[in-house]
Amino acid sequence: MLDLNQMALFVQVVQAGSFAEAARRLAMPPTTLSRQVAQLEDALQARLLQRTTRKLTLTDAGRTLFDQCAAQIDALKNAASQLAGDNQTPKGNIRVAASAGFFEFFQMEWIAEFLDRYPGVQLEFVLADAMADFIGEGIDVAFRGSPELPDSSLVARKVASGYLALAASPAYLAARGTPRTVQDLAAHDCIRAVGQTAGPTLWRLNGPEGSTQIAVTGRFSANTGPAQKKAAIGGLGICLLPIGSLQPNFRAGELVEVLPGVASSVGNLYVVYPSRRHVPRAVTAFVEMTVQRLGPLIQPPFADVMPPG
Repeated sequence: MLDLNQMALFVQVVQAGSFAEAARRLAMPPTTLSRQVAQLEDALQARLLQRTTRKLTLTDAGRTLFDQCAAQIDALKNAASQLAGDNQTPKGNIRVAASAGFFEFFQMEWIAEFLDRYPGVQLEFVLADAMADFIGEGIDVAFRGSPELPDSSLVARKVASGYLALAASPAYLAARGTPRTVQDLAAHDCIRAVGQTAGPTLWRLNGPEGSTQIAVTGRFSANTGPAQKKAAIGGLGICLLPIGSLQPNFRAGELVEVLPGVASSVGNLYVVYPSRRHVPRAVTAFVEMTVQRLGPLIQPPFADVMPPG
């Protein structure tokens, strides 16, 4: 079987005009290059080059081979160079899996800036609270609250540490009063996750004085963060949600932070992608953007008293 690499080296020698010049361009010893061409001649059982001390001359067989394969070799080189160049410029589609409430704290302005910076990139988000199937759903990047990976080929990178804060609407607090201590929460309607309506729910909270827990009750529950937040805005009670998702509502005056400085245990956010090897440049750029944006946003205000996440 012919060695295509040897054929490519032969074309390089002819185009360079000498073994010495071709070796210089290829950064390889001239003797190695000469040996490779000689082996190609042996495989073809035909002399391709007439070698003299001053120049190289193509034989008829060499001219035929060069004319037939030089264009294809150059096309392959150009394709490889273009691919290498493309890999340096972020481009292509990125399919991202995240929780249903991802855009409660991840701002669309950041997405717009990223797409403006990389016009060759397209972003496609799959939002669900269930864990995504990387292979089955064609996921490139996923955001998760746990570093546990079902597949050893996956890689998890910690993006940020965050915390859950307490919040309620001004109308609710005006009607029911503002809690002054953690223990006061037991007398309030608290918005909880689905499945926690039968009996009290135990909220584990941390603050400047340390860690504590309180049994809370409420008449409204939902299975997503956005629904729980809408309930709090609607005056149905006090919610316990990621601080990043609540900050826009604090600024808008729709919600008020309850018991500032008291929050739930630290939660970590991880970005997961299929492999460390040959990660597309677009994926790398997107991951770096999320680390830059989210890292400073949701750091806990009292990390010295928060248990490790």
